[in-house]
Amino acid sequence: MNPIKTGSIALALACVSLTAACGGVEDEDPTTATQDDGSITMAAALSADDNLSVALRALERSDLSDILESRASYTLLAPNDAAFEALGETGQALVEDEDQRPILVGLLRGHMLPGHLTPEAIGEAIERNGGPVTMTTLGDTEVTFSRDGEAIAVSVGGSESASFAGTAAATSNGVVIPIDTVLLPPSAG
Repeated sequence: MNPIKTGSIALALACVSLTAACGGVEDEDPTTATQDDGSITMAAALSADDNLSVALRALERSDLSDILESRASYTLLAPNDAAFEALGETGQALVEDEDQRPILVGLLRGHMLPGHLTPEAIGEAIERNGGPVTMTTLGDTEVTFSRDGEAIAVSVGGSESASFAGTAAATSNGVVIPIDTVLLPPSAG
């Protein structure tokens, strides 16, 4: 078995077990602390956040929105509306043009991770690892989580980098973590 994928699976399992232990820390930054919304789905959490409306629309247009209602647990690194706006006409075309749908699907799968990973669990994994932690997305791209001061940064292929940007929502079927940049694969950048 591929050692990177094995490490990613081990990290995902470790992070899942850490989520319960990481709750209840009182001095956390409220912009990155996870809100426990276990009675709603990821779709409802996205719908309730006005800053994630473009991500929700993109997921619906890509036909990946079923994942947001599924029983399986996923973590969505959800680019906020400003992140899509920063792409200009390219971002608008991705979300609106039907011929861009295959590209949109691949891009969004690169923002999805298997498992229930809160920012707190990811931060704990970085500390336990003594540095950056890499995971494989559903789009088979690698994302690396690292510390940038007190904040957590996420990058793809060492090129595109984003920061957590808002309150994460732990739902009944996963976690929605707002980020401030659309993570483009290195070949698309």
